Amino acid sequence: MTVRTASASPSPVQIVEVGPRDGLQNVPDTVSTSTKCELIQRLRRAGLTAIELTSVVSPRAVPQLADCRDLLGDSYVKELLRQAQSRAQRGHTEDHRPAAAAATSIRCPVLVPNVKGLEIALDQGVKEVAVFISATEGFSRANINCSVDQGIARAREVTRLAIKAGVAVRGYVSCIFEDPYDGPTPHTAVLRCVQSLLDAGCHEISLGDTLGVGSPANVHSLLDYLTRHDIPIDRLAGHFHDTYGQAVANVWEAYRHGVRVFDSSVAGLGGCPYAPGSKGNVATEDVVYMFHNAGIGTGVDLVQLAETGEWISRELDQMNASRVGKALLSRERIRERRQRQQQQEKERKKEEGEKEGEKKKEEKETHSSTGGH
Repeated sequence: MTVRTASASPSPVQIVEVGPRDGLQNVPDTVSTSTKCELIQRLRRAGLTAIELTSVVSPRAVPQLADCRDLLGDSYVKELLRQAQSRAQRGHTEDHRPAAAAATSIRCPVLVPNVKGLEIALDQGVKEVAVFISATEGFSRANINCSVDQGIARAREVTRLAIKAGVAVRGYVSCIFEDPYDGPTPHTAVLRCVQSLLDAGCHEISLGDTLGVGSPANVHSLLDYLTRHDIPIDRLAGHFHDTYGQAVANVWEAYRHGVRVFDSSVAGLGGCPYAPGSKGNVATEDVVYMFHNAGIGTGVDLVQLAETGEWISRELDQMNASRVGKALLSRERIRERRQRQQQQEKERKKEEGEKEGEKKKEEKETHSSTGGH
């Protein structure tokens, strides 16, 4: 086993790469559709099997994702959706969870805010959608312009229609620890939202620390509370932002508690326009490195992933927020430079040896010629 790509372990994890959606939605300058499609291709080549593609949202609300139909219509993305469609059709249990899949199975969720968004996603061949609600009133009104009750009702309706159409549904609960407007979030509020989404038929609920304020102690407390109230740990995913530098530690604490699905974003891209001061998602490179060093499988090629993070950071002209990505590529370049130097030294010695051989041959021929006279 190496850091580059860890072998399978008894408790592997699935990384849900949210860079193309959550990572890019807050970028101020327009990112071309072709760049987004190339990002998706690079992420897939790095071994990621779950990639959130985009959000079918109003262009006025999130201008960066106004090209969602064009992206979903791209030939490569269409092929990913076809593969994901085959997986979705192969198995749904009665509670609408996708059946356990091999490591090579593809998931391509698309975030939909309402029924109209769902209809567009269905027309594009999407076979897994994501709905979202906030656990708190302030963020709910700022983000989706409705109360928590209204948000739950909206998510339930979208989920009902999606399941009726044979589509798997993933749920997001935002502001699990704190709301930028209301302050700390009670565990009871998170429980209510999680239970509502599970009852509606969501196969997986991603718990979002939208502000990135949580610490491992907060993660432990919340997960302990939820499981004591009969929320199955295998239905939960972790979605941690890194505002206070706690995201990787939070992922590990959630893993220790039994969570096996984690959202992350290549190069730590992200941030929420409705959560002032929040930073990006936990960097996928950092999460993968941590799990690989613990002998926990992800199926991801870390070097290829780091190269993707460097590439997209350069494309966006912004800092790469992955410490692992930057350190790993620096180490790789040092190693490659040493290999080149060693190869050059080897070639130099070979060339010197050949020259020495030719010189001795000439001297021998000269000596033989002189002796002949």
